[in-house]
Amino acid sequence: NDNPRGGPEQVGSHPITSLHGVGARVAERFARLGIQSIEDLLFHLPSRYEDRTRVTPLGELVGGGSAIIAGEIELAQVRYGRRRSLVCMVSDGTGRAVLRFFHFNENQRSRLTRGTRIRCYGDFRRGPNGLEAVHPEYRIISHTEPVDVEEHLTPVYPATEGLNQAALRRFVGAALERLERETLLTELLPNPVREANNLPSLQSALQFVHRPPPDAAPEDLEAGSLPAQTRLAFEELLAHHLSLRLVRRTIEHQSAPSLPGDKRLSTPFLAQLGFELTGAQSRVTREVLDDLAGTRPMYRLLQGDVGSGKTVVAALGCLAAVESGHQAALMAPTELLAEQHYRNFDQWLTPLGIKLAWVAGKASARSRKSTMAAIEAGDINIAIGTHALFQDDVRFRALALIVIDEQHRFGVGQRLALREKGVNATEHPHQLIMTATPIPRTLAMTAYADLDSSIIDELPPGRT
Repeated sequence: NDNPRGGPEQVGSHPITSLHGVGARVAERFARLGIQSIEDLLFHLPSRYEDRTRVTPLGELVGGGSAIIAGEIELAQVRYGRRRSLVCMVSDGTGRAVLRFFHFNENQRSRLTRGTRIRCYGDFRRGPNGLEAVHPEYRIISHTEPVDVEEHLTPVYPATEGLNQAALRRFVGAALERLERETLLTELLPNPVREANNLPSLQSALQFVHRPPPDAAPEDLEAGSLPAQTRLAFEELLAHHLSLRLVRRTIEHQSAPSLPGDKRLSTPFLAQLGFELTGAQSRVTREVLDDLAGTRPMYRLLQGDVGSGKTVVAALGCLAAVESGHQAALMAPTELLAEQHYRNFDQWLTPLGIKLAWVAGKASARSRKSTMAAIEAGDINIAIGTHALFQDDVRFRALALIVIDEQHRFGVGQRLALREKGVNATEHPHQLIMTATPIPRTLAMTAYADLDSSIIDELPPGRT
């Protein structure tokens, strides 16, 4: 759940149906956005903001832009061309603009007539006929009525069919009112932490991001750099980090098969390569092999540029598994990348007597059935493929090492599904996760707190 506070299972959460106006049908629409409680709704943050806090004279919109304007309709007519449209020419004394509606009904047509005063918000662009806005939000007002504007910048939320922006703003407003009256959320950050980092309280941070004051600079809001946004980001990253630390603590109490290897395969493999491993490759290989020889599951992130030799390190890890009487699996996010790995392994390992299997979604039913049977019987030493590797019909006899290429392309659930295909219920396979995406150390410590990290920081001779 993207909500660091745990979503609907949180103790004491308030179902979204407890908001006035949210029945079963509206609740289903909220569910499509991952919102099942009022707490979820409070953490459904705006993706951007619109400034509707002042009326802009049309004369100031020389270059166009999003704005509220107010004026009188001078001309209204239905025009027929490639697409039928209702066109209204509006003037406010400083300039003119065209409002164009491709979707309209007779009620709109009868109300939007010459002499009608209108207030509207839209994205005005300069075209061949001057300023024009397509399907602006509008409201008809009297000639004596003052033009009302918003007190806050207007949030724009991720939406879904049946829940438009007006409805979302209304329901979020009701949730904020409940937040002021009731203790819906617990302040989890200790005061000293908030004070040291100049972070506001959770309640004031949520009030700010949902209803930013007019003096909040839109560019700062878009950049996410204001204290209220920083506070929410800080808490989310902290929750993520702590959850991964808990995962790490769990891992440290799990068992894995020891894969010490005996070098009967790795020695001839290195001899046939035709090149020496770089110092970085040798160092990282030692780190991986030391992990595999232990009885705790290896969870190691292997970073290195394209061409730095990560695949050779992965192959040596797989050979240690095979030398120890177990199977290995290599999973890549696309069939093209998986096939590239298969070709490398075929060239390197088949001459050593290693049995490989290719597992991809496009295989024929007969071929797939035969491959699955060989993997389950243990006749296959190393299986290589895409996400098809973690489907239910893929059963390993003694899977002890999983190599995952570009892990950020896979969901956590997919990784866990493959982990459950280990040797038995009490032993988990080792995992080596490769990436060519540079990950700064601080980000690796935060986003990959459950993993050890190895970096190949040296390219082979002649590679740039």
